[in-house]
Amino acid sequence: MSIRASTFGLAVAALALTPAGAADLGRPITKAPPAPVVPPFTWTGCYVGGFVGGAFRDGDPTFTDLGNGTFGAFSGGVTTPVTVAAPHSFSTSSSDGSFLGGGTLGCNWQPVGSAFVLGIEGEGGYLHFRDSAFDPLLAPGVPVTSVGLRGAPGVAGVPDVLGTARTGDWYAMITGRLGYAAWDRWMIYAKGGAAFVHNRATVTDVCATIAAGCGNWLIATGFSDTTTTWTAGGGVEWAFAPSWSVKVEYMFIGDPDSKVSCATATFATGAAVPGGPFCFNHDFGGIHTVKVGLNWRFSAFGL
Repeated sequence: MSIRASTFGLAVAALALTPAGAADLGRPITKAPPAPVVPPFTWTGCYVGGFVGGAFRDGDPTFTDLGNGTFGAFSGGVTTPVTVAAPHSFSTSSSDGSFLGGGTLGCNWQPVGSAFVLGIEGEGGYLHFRDSAFDPLLAPGVPVTSVGLRGAPGVAGVPDVLGTARTGDWYAMITGRLGYAAWDRWMIYAKGGAAFVHNRATVTDVCATIAAGCGNWLIATGFSDTTTTWTAGGGVEWAFAPSWSVKVEYMFIGDPDSKVSCATATFATGAAVPGGPFCFNHDFGGIHTVKVGLNWRFSAFGL
């Protein structure tokens, strides 16, 4: 045996006999623990939220004077000399926009491995519109002998048939939602469903002073009702934290069905105008809404 081999063997034996060396020889070889696996983000879960924004009408509310069984229009005149006017419409001027605010409650489901998100959402909030206009058939300064005006001969007509339309002060929606979340925490989505809006409208004529240019007949008619219509739109939402997200959304509330209201007109004496009740059609137009919202998810993701 060579001197070099003997020296190596003695060194190994000495190392094995030391406490540290013995411990090292008996210690199992271990690997570093693997890094924790972070689950992919998912939109699955239920949430509550709030929003603020604005709303404006798609068109001006319109009133149509349908007359009655004897006279073509209430504004056509029912005294001597009788002026003849056919059914006609008049609209309000463009109204100012409305503040929009309220809350949402909804749930999302994103299938594992899919970029699509299915959801259902309820929304309720505040908006308010109030519009009014006089029937221009009675433009001031035009002699009453002109077609369509009423009153005593030689007296200028004045606008005294007033239409008012009010929408709000509340509305509600229930919609389905289809989203596409190909960008992890960013989602674009479309929504559609039913909307419920409270609408009110009136047509009134309370001026019976012929000397002032008014006709000597009066009317007051209208309706107040919660109407059901359709709504559609969409938006984009960003989850900036595991349970929090912000959204920007546009929704259009469709024009509800027109409403007709009727009432018997009376002369200043209290006698009824012949021909039966006069009727008016009320049309409101649709509503555009734009909002910014904040949502908080209160159920665990990945359920």
